[in-house]
Amino acid sequence: MIRFLSFAKINLGIEVLGKRDDGYHEIRTLFQTIDFGDLLEFTPLPGREIRLSGTDASIPWDGRNLVHRAARLLQLDFPDSGGVEIHVTKNIPAGAGLGGGSSNAAITLLALNNLWDIGLDRPRLQEYGRRLGADVPYFLEGGLCLGEGRGDRITPLPDLPVFYCVLALPAWPILTADIYGRLRLTSPDEDSKMSRFLARREFGLLENKLEETIFSLYPRLKAIKSFFLDQEAVLSLVSGTGSAVFGLFESRDKAERALAQIGRMERALLLETLSRERYWRRATAGV
Repeated sequence: MIRFLSFAKINLGIEVLGKRDDGYHEIRTLFQTIDFGDLLEFTPLPGREIRLSGTDASIPWDGRNLVHRAARLLQLDFPDSGGVEIHVTKNIPAGAGLGGGSSNAAITLLALNNLWDIGLDRPRLQEYGRRLGADVPYFLEGGLCLGEGRGDRITPLPDLPVFYCVLALPAWPILTADIYGRLRLTSPDEDSKMSRFLARREFGLLENKLEETIFSLYPRLKAIKSFFLDQEAVLSLVSGTGSAVFGLFESRDKAERALAQIGRMERALLLETLSRERYWRRATAGV
């Protein structure tokens, strides 16, 4: 048996550039991994059976699951691959904008590439990831990355220093398709604030262009964001389409004070951002 950790991401900004011919939206986003994750355990089975289970009863653990689909995708292309039993200990909630399912799928590709001795390099694994979902290729890179296209065209960026991340986790999920389906598109700014951030590293430039739509449906999330900014977070945004809201703090003391207060109203965690090196070291520690 081999074990991998499967970490969550937050989006440090999202710009929506338009609607694509394939029905998706053209976006520009900054992905950042955080030290909050699931545990995936892989045990070889005789034959070619894929047996999947997990600890979250709200998630389907069958052929609809991205983990199962990732395993089947490799099996179909590599007839010498075997069977596998996969168990997922879930911590990352579904529908929170943290990429838990995509992370699980990426780690499954990585693990089975190892377990079945397939020999794919990382760019090839990312190609398989694109066939599963827009966020999947990112989790085969980690750290700070620029995502373009559907979010699946990944450019690694120099890592930021470690920040303390207070993550508020409201009890309800949000469907990504619901937010994008209600989004009112405007002409994208010719001067990308995200590009200016990458040049200056000024967090005040970053924004999530989905928030207007999200806040119209879930005003509680706007109040959480305002709270984090009042607590002197250098950045606070809804991650992806939500429902998670994060506050980034340079000082652990400020982060702990914010956690103590928000924790009276919402489930919340104090985490750290993960550099690319720390991401890979921790994700593969159980191999």
